[in-house]
Amino acid sequence: MSVYEFQYVTIGGLRQDYCITHHGEVYLGVLGGNAVYAAVGASLWTESVGLVSRVGSDFPTDFLDQLTSAGFNIDGVLQLPEPHNSCTFYAYLSPEERVDTNPASHFLRINQPLPKALIDYRSSTEGQDNRNQFNPLAIRPDDLPQQVVKAQAAHLAPADFLTHTAVPFRLRELGIPLVTVDPSERYMDPNFEAELPIVVRGLDAFLPSEKEACNFFRPIEMDIWEMAEAFGSMGCRFVVIKQGASGQSVWDSQAKRRWRIPAYPSKVKDVTGAGDAFCGGFVVGLNQTGDVVEAALRGSISASFTIEGSGALYAINALPDLVQARLEALRPYIKLV
Repeated sequence: MSVYEFQYVTIGGLRQDYCITHHGEVYLGVLGGNAVYAAVGASLWTESVGLVSRVGSDFPTDFLDQLTSAGFNIDGVLQLPEPHNSCTFYAYLSPEERVDTNPASHFLRINQPLPKALIDYRSSTEGQDNRNQFNPLAIRPDDLPQQVVKAQAAHLAPADFLTHTAVPFRLRELGIPLVTVDPSERYMDPNFEAELPIVVRGLDAFLPSEKEACNFFRPIEMDIWEMAEAFGSMGCRFVVIKQGASGQSVWDSQAKRRWRIPAYPSKVKDVTGAGDAFCGGFVVGLNQTGDVVEAALRGSISASFTIEGSGALYAINALPDLVQARLEALRPYIKLV
C-alpha cells in the first residue's frame, strides 16, 4: 500500500467487467468499476488521485497492482475478509443503448458461451436503493482513509443510496471543500422524491445522466433545463446532465446561467466508463479553475479518450499535448443558452 497524500479522491466501485461492445467485441473479467474510470478521467489533469472502495477477499490482487502501477493511491481500498462477487456485465446494442441484465441471452446472440462467473448473475446495482442498511460492498464514512483530509476535492461515483447520503456529510466534516456526486440509477426513481434532496443538498455538483433525470421525474415530461433547475433547487450549486454523444447541459443554480457543452468527436470503440471519466475530469477542472464550463470541457475530453479504447486504464496513456489540444479545439463550441 502507498502512503503518499492525494489531492483528489474518487469513491465508488472496483469491479471485474464482462462487456460486449456495440461492435460485438468481448472483454471478460477485466479491471473495471466506476471509481477506476473516474480516477483515470481525473488523472488526465492531475497526478494526485486516490481511490476509496470495498472489495472481497477474492478480488484479484493483480487488479490492485495495476492501479498502484498506474500511480493511484489505493490506501482507501478496503479488502474484506470474506469473498464478494464483484462481476459487472454490460452489453451495448448501440453506443447509446446499454443493458446490464440477462447476460445469457446476449452471449447467445453473439454465439459465445456464457462465462461461468455470470451464471445466476442479476445486476451489479442491485440493492443500491436500500434505505435501511448498507450492502457489504457499500462505502461507509469510516472507510475513508486518513489521507483524505488533505484532499481538495472528492467525487462519489454511482453507489448505494446510504453511501450517497452519509459519505458527503463526512467529507464536509473532514474539511473537503469540493464534493460532487453521480447518482445511482436505482434511486433515481419517483419513489425517492422525498429522499433525493438529502443526497443533493450541499453538493458542489450533481451529475446525473439524462436517462436518470427523466426516470426520476416520470410520468411528468420535463425538458432538460426544467429538470436541471429542479435538481438545483434541491440545494446544490451546479447541475450537469450528461447526454452521451449529445454532450452535457450545465446549470449554475446561483448565477441562473446555462450552457451546452458538446462531446468531443472521438472514434468510438467502447463507451464503458465514459460518464465516470467525465465526472473525474470535471471534479479536477472545477477545483483547478473554479469555472463550471471549464470543468465540463475537461470532463468531455476525459470521456473522449476513454471511449477510444477498452479497459478502465486505457486513457491513462493519453499524451498531455493531445489532451490540451482537444481542450482548445472544443472550447469554441460552448453555447450559452
